[in-house]
Amino acid sequence: MPTANHFNQIGVGRLPGHLGIVVTHVDATEVRAELPVQASLIAPNGFLHAASVIGLADTAAGYGCVENLPEGASGFTTIELKSNHLGTATDGTIECIAKPAHLGRTTQVWDATVTHRESGKTIALFRCTQMVLYARKDT
Repeated sequence: MPTANHFNQIGVGRLPGHLGIVVTHVDATEVRAELPVQASLIAPNGFLHAASVIGLADTAAGYGCVENLPEGASGFTTIELKSNHLGTATDGTIECIAKPAHLGRTTQVWDATVTHRESGKTIALFRCTQMVLYARKDT
């Protein structure tokens, strides 16, 4: 079973690492990750860019999917992501907790909640659907 450190290492040089996402916990039933709010993540309106929040939630759900890939699966891809943004942040750290709602052989569905650590307020709610991929068999 990969550790949080494993997922942090595979994110280096890719979007999770570029954004500054830090995975703090991974198991089959929950993934926790955080993202320090920094100037590069702020939109021109002065608030946290929605894409930064989506990146955190999709990363947490994706790493949870990896942790739960069925035997024989070669990977996954996100096929749908719904987000409801309820608040924002201009400082501090945002945290995400992602949990599976459905773990199937061909799809997984993950629910994720992003909160502002310092205030405890919910920033956004997500539902992410991943398609499980299998290597093609040449016939």
